[in-house]
Parts: sequence; structure tokens; C-alpha cells
Amino acid sequence: MKTLFVLLGPTAVGKTEVALLMAEHLGCPVISADSRQMYRDIPIGTAAPTLEEQRRVRHYFVGNLPLDASYNAACYEADALSLIQRLFLSHDRLLLSGGSMMYVDAVCHGIDRMPDVPPELRQSLRQRLETEGLEALVDDLWRMDPAYAARCDLKNPVRVVHALEMCIATGSTYSSLRLREQEGRETGSSKRPFRIVRIGLQRPRAELFQRINCRVDAMVSQGFVEEARRVMPFRQLNSLNTVGFKEMFRYLEGEWDLPFTLDRIRKNTRVYAKKQLTWFLRDDSVRWFHPDEERESLLACLEQ
Repeated sequence: MKTLFVLLGPTAVGKTEVALLMAEHLGCPVISADSRQMYRDIPIGTAAPTLEEQRRVRHYFVGNLPLDASYNAACYEADALSLIQRLFLSHDRLLLSGGSMMYVDAVCHGIDRMPDVPPELRQSLRQRLETEGLEALVDDLWRMDPAYAARCDLKNPVRVVHALEMCIATGSTYSSLRLREQEGRETGSSKRPFRIVRIGLQRPRAELFQRINCRVDAMVSQGFVEEARRVMPFRQLNSLNTVGFKEMFRYLEGEWDLPFTLDRIRKNTRVYAKKQLTWFLRDDSVRWFHPDEERESLLACLEQ
């Protein structure tokens, strides 16, 4: 049976190098599942595979979109499954690698199918966010869909606005529109016509956090400040609404100094890594490995 190996784990854990080794072992390309590495012009801020790494092994979904592209997990599910189907014509085993939680779930389980939002509704809610603030929209969400509000990150304006869009556009609750509840995702109830083997990378927390801190320093030495300055005119785009760029824009506007900015990037990246781990650890089918200490065992599981 055709097999898709899925390599997942938190940011900075070491997925890129392990993915290269796995792809070389399998004789296949790497299918990226990183929602930000898909965008062009920001390879440093997204820690995208270098050109040398991409020459070593072919990568799909890296630098393939302009910054202003409208793209989401549903688009990725359709594009990734189409690619996987084509690649399975010449490969028995494939590798998908990434840390974007919704993108990984989209391929493994499928995602909710939501209706399109009228542009005027989206604009109206964004205007309310600017004029009334997030708290007012959170109040609306509690009133319209308390079930979703209870489990939503209410400090995340993107998620709050999206939930309200769904509630208002459909006249129903966002939670009722979801095709699968948490239990369905955990058990992988949506079947794919290929075998999925999930492999996770993890390190002791102190070790992971130190790697995150070092990565931020490396990004600066590689030219991250200059990269952020180049794309700052487009800071309102969703592609740049991510850890690293959000903080760097505040530095470039003169609100923060550089040491404080880098500390904030380190801190917010650590918070994001913990969220990733919490998400991935829900899945009991994932086989976990230390990327350095258990590499031989990791590669051996590709033959089981």
C-alpha cells in the first residue's frame, strides 16, 4: 500500500535536516507543510530550506506563493492531496514535513468545509476590530457561539474574526459548522486512500528553548532585519502576521529597541513551540524520536 510518512514537531527542533535524511533514504521529495515557508521573499524569517538544501532534495510548497496570495488550510489540503496523488504514480513512499498544525491535520484528517464570507462582511468586521477593539468582538462571539468561545484563543483576532464571519454569514454557530469535533481528529476518523505513518521529533524543553534562542540570533546574522524592512510596506498582509515579523515591525517603527525585540521574538517563539507540542501530543499514533540521539531508530522505522 502507498505510504505517506509525516514528520512533525515544534519549531527549531531540527525537522529540516531530518527531513532531508528521510527523503534521501526514501528516494522521494519533501512535501512541506509549513504555512509561512510557502511565501516568497521571506526565507530568513520563516527559516525556509536554503537553496543548497533544496538542491539536495526537491521541496514542494516552499516559496511558491506571493506575499499577497489568499491561501489557507483548505487550499493546502486540495493542493497537497493532488500533488500526493501525482507523486504516488512514481513513488511508493512519500514524505510530508512541517510544523503548521492545521496544514498537517488537513492532509491527515481533512478539515472543515466552510462557506465563503461576503467581502463586505469581512471588511465590516475588520473595521470594527480597528475602531472598537478586540474585546467588543470577543463579547459578540460569547453571545453568538459560547461553545467555540470557550475553547478559542480569544487573544487571537484572526480566529475571533473568522468565527464571527461564519456565525453571521450562515446564521448558525461556528462550532456547529465544524465537520469533526476534537475526538474525531484524535482518532483520525477521516480515511485516506494511503497509509499514514506519523513520526514526531522532540527534545528536552531546555534544549529546545536554547535552539530557539540560537535560531533567532542566526536569523539576525543572516539579514532578518533587512528582510523585514523590505516587506514592511506589506505588513497588513496575513502572510506577515506571524511571530518574528510582527515584533520586528515594531522595532522598525521605533517602538522597541533591537535587544528587546529579539527577546520578544525568542519568548513568543517558545510559546508557539509549546502550543505545537500540545497539539501534536494529542495524537497517540505519533512515534517520537530525539532527532540527534535516535536517528538510526528513526530511519529504521521507515522500513516497518
